[in-house]
Amino acid sequence: MARPDVALPAAALAMGLGLCAWLTDGVATASAPPVTPAPLLAEPWASAEPMGPPEPEAVPERPEPAEAEPVAAELAPELQVIEGEVSERSTLFSSLAAQGVPAALAQRIGEEMKPVFDFRRARAGHRYRLLLRSDGSLHAFHYRTSPVERYLLRAEAEDVWVADRVEVPLERRQARLAGVVTTSLYDAVAQLGESPQLASDLAEIFAWDVDFTHAVQLGDEFRLLYERLYVLDELTGEEFYVGPGRVLAARYQGGIGELSAVYYETEAGRGGYFRPDGSSVRRQFLAAPVSYTRISSSYSPARLHPILGVSRPHHGVDYAAPSGTAVWSVGDGKVIYKGWAGGFGRLVKVRHTNGYVSYYAHLSRFAKDLRVGQIVQQRQVIGYVGQSGLATGPHVCFRVARGGRYVNPAALRAPAGEPIPPTLRADFERVRNQLLTTLSPPRLVVTDEAL
Repeated sequence: MARPDVALPAAALAMGLGLCAWLTDGVATASAPPVTPAPLLAEPWASAEPMGPPEPEAVPERPEPAEAEPVAAELAPELQVIEGEVSERSTLFSSLAAQGVPAALAQRIGEEMKPVFDFRRARAGHRYRLLLRSDGSLHAFHYRTSPVERYLLRAEAEDVWVADRVEVPLERRQARLAGVVTTSLYDAVAQLGESPQLASDLAEIFAWDVDFTHAVQLGDEFRLLYERLYVLDELTGEEFYVGPGRVLAARYQGGIGELSAVYYETEAGRGGYFRPDGSSVRRQFLAAPVSYTRISSSYSPARLHPILGVSRPHHGVDYAAPSGTAVWSVGDGKVIYKGWAGGFGRLVKVRHTNGYVSYYAHLSRFAKDLRVGQIVQQRQVIGYVGQSGLATGPHVCFRVARGGRYVNPAALRAPAGEPIPPTLRADFERVRNQLLTTLSPPRLVVTDEAL
C-alpha cells in the first residue's frame, strides 16, 4: 500500500525550532539537533501488511453507512436539496424558515428526531441537508453535530418516518510520532500538532513502571506508531482528521532507561500491551496512587514527625497534591476499611491478592458510594487528597503491607500480568517484529535540510 500524502501538522511546522531532518526510507521525519533537543514531527505511514492480531478483519477503505444518501450531484433531478448551517444567532428552525421550509414541516422534523436528538441542543456550526420530493414532502433529513456524530431522518412510507443515529465509518491510517522532551511529555506531543491524548496514552501504557508526572527528564526521547482516524463528511465531501486512535507500538528512552511495548490481541477484539519478550506491561500495582506535585516524605526507618516532634519510622510515601485531587487504588482489590483512623484521618484500606494491603490516608473525603466489601479496579477513584488527621498540608500517605508488615512502596516490584500464551508465541513475534521495525526503521541518515 502506498504511503498516503498527509501534510505534517501545521502547528509543528510553524514553531521555528530549527529542526534537522532524518530520512527514513525516503520519507522525512524531524529530529532535534544534537545541541538543543526538540520534538520530532509526525510522519504518515501505511503498512503493506496488517498490524493487528492473527487474521485481522479487513477494514474497508471508506465504507458508507447503509442509511447514507447519495451526494447532491447524484440525486434524482426531482429531489430538491436544501443545505445549511446553524449560525450563532439562529436556531435550526429559523435557519430552515429562512430557506423557505414550511413551519409545519420543520416542526414535524423536530418531533420525529427527538428520540435520537433534541434540537434544543442545536448549536452554532451544526450542519444539515434536507431532501424534498417534487411535491414538497420529505425524502430525508441529515443532521451533523460533528464529523463523527450524525443523525438521519428518512421517509420509509407514506407518513412513516424513521430517525436513527448514523454510525460514522472511520478510516484508520498509521503514523509515526517521535520527539525529545524539552519541557514535558504533554508539551512535546502538543508542539508536534498532535492531541495531548497521545501523551496520556503513552503514560498509560507504561504507568506500571514509570510515574510520568515526575520521572520524565529533559532530553528523554519517545517514539510512537499509532492510528490517525479520518472521516468523510457526506454533506460536503471533505475529509476530517478526527484524532489519534490506538497506539500500536511505543518506545520511551531516558533517565528511566528504555521501555518498549507493542499492542497485540490474544483474542479477537481483546488485546493489551506486551514487552518485546512477551511479558505483559501490566503489573499488579501502579507506580503511584495520585497525580502529585511532589513527594513530601519518603519511606524511612526513622523520621522526625512534623507535628509530634519525635523520631519514628515512616512506613509510607507522602504524595503532596492540591486538596481535592483524585486518589485511586493502585491495583484491583477489595475495600476492607473506610473511616476515621486517628492520626491517619480519613483512611481507605484495600486488600489485594498475594497478601498485599494498600493504605490511603489523610483524605478530605471518600469517593461517592464507596463501601467496605466493595470490589475496586486498578485506577478506580476511592477518595480525594486532604489533610485530615495529623497532617501539615494536603497530601495522601500511601502505604503497602504484605503479610502484616509494611514494605517500601517505591521499591516494590509487583507481579506482572499474564504473558503471551505459548500457542501464540510465534505469531506474536511476527507482529512484534513488524511493529518495532515500522516504529524505528533501521537506517537513519542525517541531512542538513531544514524543514
